[in-house]
Amino acid sequence: MQMDNFRNERDQYFKEIDNLNHPNETLVKTHCSYCAMQCGMNLRVNTKTNKIVGVEPRYDWPVTLGKMCPKGVTAYQQVNNKDRLLKPLIRDDQSLKGTKNGFREASWDEAYDLIVKKFTELQENYGKDSLSVYSGVSMTNEKCYLTGKFARVGLQTRYIDYNGRFCMASAAGGLNRSLGIDRGSTIPWTDVQDTDCIFLAGSNTAECHPTMMFRVWAIQERGGYVIVADPRETPVARRADLHLDLRPGTDLALANGIVNLLIQNGHIDEEFIKNHTNGFEDTKELVKQFTPEYTSAITGVAPEKIIRAAEIYGKAPNAIVMFARGIEQQIKGVDNVSGYTNMALVTGKIGRAKSGVATITGQGNGQGGREHGQKADALPGYRKIANPDHVKYISKVWGIEPEEMPKEGVSAFEMFGLMEQKTIRALYLLCSNPAVSAPDQNYVREQMKNLDFMVCVDFYLSESAEFADVVLPTTTWAEDEGTTTNVEGRIIKINQAQMPVGESKPDWQIQVEITERMGRGKYFSHLKTPADIFNELRVASKGGTADYYGVTWEKIDKQDGVFWPCKDENDPGTPRLFLDKKFNHPDGRAKIFALPYRPSAEEPDEEYPLRLTTGRVVYHYLSGNQTRRIQFLRDMCPEPFVEVHPETAAKYNIDHEELVRLYTRRGETTYKVKITEAIRKDTVFVPYHWGHEKSINLLTIGALDPISRMPEFKACAAQIEKLKIKKVQ
Repeated sequence: MQMDNFRNERDQYFKEIDNLNHPNETLVKTHCSYCAMQCGMNLRVNTKTNKIVGVEPRYDWPVTLGKMCPKGVTAYQQVNNKDRLLKPLIRDDQSLKGTKNGFREASWDEAYDLIVKKFTELQENYGKDSLSVYSGVSMTNEKCYLTGKFARVGLQTRYIDYNGRFCMASAAGGLNRSLGIDRGSTIPWTDVQDTDCIFLAGSNTAECHPTMMFRVWAIQERGGYVIVADPRETPVARRADLHLDLRPGTDLALANGIVNLLIQNGHIDEEFIKNHTNGFEDTKELVKQFTPEYTSAITGVAPEKIIRAAEIYGKAPNAIVMFARGIEQQIKGVDNVSGYTNMALVTGKIGRAKSGVATITGQGNGQGGREHGQKADALPGYRKIANPDHVKYISKVWGIEPEEMPKEGVSAFEMFGLMEQKTIRALYLLCSNPAVSAPDQNYVREQMKNLDFMVCVDFYLSESAEFADVVLPTTTWAEDEGTTTNVEGRIIKINQAQMPVGESKPDWQIQVEITERMGRGKYFSHLKTPADIFNELRVASKGGTADYYGVTWEKIDKQDGVFWPCKDENDPGTPRLFLDKKFNHPDGRAKIFALPYRPSAEEPDEEYPLRLTTGRVVYHYLSGNQTRRIQFLRDMCPEPFVEVHPETAAKYNIDHEELVRLYTRRGETTYKVKITEAIRKDTVFVPYHWGHEKSINLLTIGALDPISRMPEFKACAAQIEKLKIKKVQ
């Protein structure tokens, strides 16, 4: 009660101060639209125009305490941007598919009529599964949940998947396999600064999640250690106590080498292993070969660094292992996640405060978006389509018979293969931009171009929308409300700050209206608000692994978010997992996996001697569809570049900022060179936020992890070539 009174007094104080400074404005409490830090912010809304005009940080938000990054402070500029789509578009000139041209404005009725006509014709001629849905996780839980229901009940197709296959799928696979549950973090973020050692693997944290860095630096200020495993000397690697500069694609060997040293040097918790895990003896035997010298030969990391990393982590009273896309976007991404999780399991540094494992989620709702039915094999609450009991429960919630539930589909990238085979003939695309984000772009764009019919739902005309037959204008995050689930597994609330611009509509409303026109409205017409959808989601998740049943919007507001699982109204949620040392496997034990090392799908050779890896920069987000339209962010980083080590540049006679040709077996493009010692000599790096001819994914490989079906964005063989003409300044 005292804390509630304090908050009320504090909020009233800041409101009064703000009213003096901005008399014609009101503040709307919400969260950022970008990464899964979901930084707290107040959107400033002009009370006369009802338009968002600015942003202020929320110092009361416990995760980021007023911190915001360059993307966050400019995110509000998405909403009233000149590039917003204001009306539906219909393509008149099919010869211009794949370009911005050939569209005309249309009414919603005309657009809906065309969609329903085409979808119905295709299903009558080729079956229900001729349609597909490709979604994303930069949406609320309500929209993600409804999209799964829209595909399986509204369109009655098995083919739905989402862009988390390019982001979080390997983390999900590895955590499920090792711990029996996929919640991105076993601890709340407020534990981070109090640990004694943080091991960051494959995370450019300072650029991709900069608002958590004050917690990372606090570890060092307390005398703790920061270890970073990354092929690049990123900003966090430069300040780390130890930088393990491994070759792209060799993380599993490094993890095995460290686990071996933890065992050999007695830094394991034998009681924890005996009572709470399986698989230790097999793992102990397998990792014996990963001596520091053998591990160094594979990874390129000096043996003494590997020894030091194991010593620091092993001796630390508390430690947290965190990883991100660098280790996950590989054909062994799931193995990498399990391999690094082995470090926590053999030392018993999990299931308590200040220790555990976490994946640093990339997309805003990367956690919640994969829990409630957008994945090809999943149903709400993290249930499985392959489980008849799960199907029976969800069918009852949805009002269908279990035999009506479509079977499992395929992963996002594999959907393009089915388009090539003409198994899939139509695509309903929302909240994603695969014409930039998918690997092997020449192949992907060709399949999108050859679809019989394509619908894209977006608030900008993205590169993917250029392949569509119909484009439907949707809303930004600030024009609707709902929940998301942040990097910790904390369910939070997004609040509406402005009415939709033009004729744009929220994704959930569009889906309800399409299903009504397709004769499936009885399953959707009762969902008239995001709150209606959330309450159905709660019931659908009840008893599942990701149980949201006890979560309410009121509880979220009162508690500053609710950690799932939250099983009933009296349950405050679960900030820390496994405090009872019971893991989510049937026997209650975690699994320590023996994981043989295997090379990347494409290793360097004489023809392609370099390793290409990709990633983010601080000023842009995902495919850049949002951030490239904001002037400040575009000015800060207007175009992509290729990082090259000075000795490599000298070998190819390349100068700084010279234009070069970069190519692989799948494609080629040209970039300006950035010569830097922060990259390995055998590696080149390109950020992936640009489309068309600047897309690095013209070069990346479509090889997939056998479990997660994650493409190997982080490693392929490449070559670089000096051009005769330098770029005109």
